[in-house]
Amino acid sequence: MPSAISTIITEHLPSLDSYEPLYKHLHANPELSFQEKETAARIVEELGKFPVEIHSGIGGHGIAAVLKNGEGKAVLLRADFDALPVEELTGLPYASKKRMVDLEGNEKPVMHACGHDMHVACLLAATELMVKAKEKWSGTLILCFQPAEEKGAGAQAMVDDGLYDKIPKPDIVLGGHVFPMRAGVIGTKKGTVMSAADSFHITMHGRGSHGSQPHRSVDPVVMAASTVMRLQSVISRETNPEDFAVLTVGALNVGDAENVIPAKAELKINIRNFNAETRPRVIEGIKRIVNAESLASNAPAPPDIKETTAFPLTINDEDVTTKVTEVFTEHFPPAPHGFLPDTGRLFGSEDFGILGSAIGRPYCYFVYGGTDPEVWDKAIKEGKATEVVPVNHSPFFAPVIQPTMRVGVEGYTASALTWLIKQ
Repeated sequence: MPSAISTIITEHLPSLDSYEPLYKHLHANPELSFQEKETAARIVEELGKFPVEIHSGIGGHGIAAVLKNGEGKAVLLRADFDALPVEELTGLPYASKKRMVDLEGNEKPVMHACGHDMHVACLLAATELMVKAKEKWSGTLILCFQPAEEKGAGAQAMVDDGLYDKIPKPDIVLGGHVFPMRAGVIGTKKGTVMSAADSFHITMHGRGSHGSQPHRSVDPVVMAASTVMRLQSVISRETNPEDFAVLTVGALNVGDAENVIPAKAELKINIRNFNAETRPRVIEGIKRIVNAESLASNAPAPPDIKETTAFPLTINDEDVTTKVTEVFTEHFPPAPHGFLPDTGRLFGSEDFGILGSAIGRPYCYFVYGGTDPEVWDKAIKEGKATEVVPVNHSPFFAPVIQPTMRVGVEGYTASALTWLIKQ
């Protein structure tokens, strides 16, 4: 027999026919972090169809909508909506061809390469479901559409801009994310679910010269190359093998001509880990090595080390996640094509948890698959999943619309009803 929550979802699930073209529109028109003006306007337009109290322009282009429906708990559902500086290569008819000038003044291709467009469509459809099912639940539903997740700054920006002065403080905070798993799958995990992450932009100073007179220079190419190699030892020789940690030098920009020794080198570094004690040690190691290599090269000035993003650990509350797990177990079919009660740790990073931790509220973050089932099954059978299934941030990442959207909608709704359903 279906659970009470499953019955509500089945009876009130809206037609997703109108949300599929909305998703395609969002996918074709992405916007970079803190520049999501048109996306925010479209979300406000869609929310205007429902009897909700709308607050916009929070922490940039953030939006919160409140649906009060009697006495009970207050539950916040969050979706993010910024895109990435990635050139889309999916070949889809609704693929993004958009370019934008970023906050640093550089023109970039833009793509929803992380599925945030799907999150928006799912949460809007879940809102319609909850509006239609108002007689079945009681409490306060908060819809939070967050900008600038990719910068790790949007959640904090909304909090700092008075989010919780404008809306009721939630008792529970819930969020979801589409991932490269088989579409139809949805999963949770108790405890630490996503890694902490920090990014740095480092400028190492040399002294430029003609390529034929290296003795007149302080060569930043050699300096940067030595730094990149030595940084690998922070993980391999300074980090306990039992602790997960990754250090990536994602960009190394130095020089323009083969016969010119340039004056500086720029590195962009990203680190991730699951251990609060490991994180500061890795950061200290980076700073120590960058400064030491600069000193060893007799650089004319010390390096500039600027932290550009900082994502906290995402740690699901055990009690909240247990309750969500119970509801998901009853509503969704079992694994491997339905609910996974333990997804394992995810190596990406999120700022979602700030929406709960900033006010001392528990949260749960679930994930759902977006890979075409046929593509997934074939890749698993051939042992090529890591080769052929595009991951988040890939120029080929684009969730298959269904059943991804339906599962996302049901995930948002079922998790909210865990606390809001009338007893």
